[in-house]
Amino acid sequence: MVDTKELVGRYAANYVKDGMVVGLGTGSTAYWFVEEVGARIADGRLKQIVGVATSRRTAEQALKLGITIMDLDRVNHIDLVVDGADEVTRDFYGIKGGGGALLHEKIVAKNAKRSIWVVGEDKLVDTLGAFPLPVEVVQFGSWNLFRQLMAAGLEPSFRKVGSDSLYMTDSGNYIIDLKLGQIPYPHQLAHELKNTVGVVEHGLFLDVCDTFLVGRADGTILLYQKDQTEPMTIEVS
Repeated sequence: MVDTKELVGRYAANYVKDGMVVGLGTGSTAYWFVEEVGARIADGRLKQIVGVATSRRTAEQALKLGITIMDLDRVNHIDLVVDGADEVTRDFYGIKGGGGALLHEKIVAKNAKRSIWVVGEDKLVDTLGAFPLPVEVVQFGSWNLFRQLMAAGLEPSFRKVGSDSLYMTDSGNYIIDLKLGQIPYPHQLAHELKNTVGVVEHGLFLDVCDTFLVGRADGTILLYQKDQTEPMTIEVS
């Protein structure tokens, strides 16, 4: 059986060229992209790239594979970022942050010349919202903010580690997941969340991605690009 995450993650390494500064995503599909980039450095297909990691977890993985890692503030551009998504629509809207790195992922994406998402076919949806929407919040006043989100009918829950501890992001913030079911007006919700005091960032990634790749169980990949009306089917040898 085809592992669609590995299929599409490894394929995305074809977009990486020597000399690039590459944003390295976080999550189970981006993991395979980083693995393949590391493999290509090891066997000489790639001579030298610089990676900008979106999480400590990804940075550790990349360093073990021999990929040079630099902080975002030490590079003057990012040529390309490849990352996963928890949901994506054909309108190039997505929910990200299931891996807890939404703030760093969005910062890296906003600084990249090109953003590519890699997903399995189960992540391609007609309307966002079945996947809980992550919202990164500062610790101070977080329970008051939680109650505010509850009163707004957004069904919040703090993300936890185990049964007792609250999950903490690389920036020392909490994540509140919103169980919305559907998000019919993502831009409106994004605006409301961004203007809520205490919210650092939300997992709605709108007008960020210009290309996404969908791994399919039959071993093919669908390529969606904003300048094309229909996806292209890629046969992976």
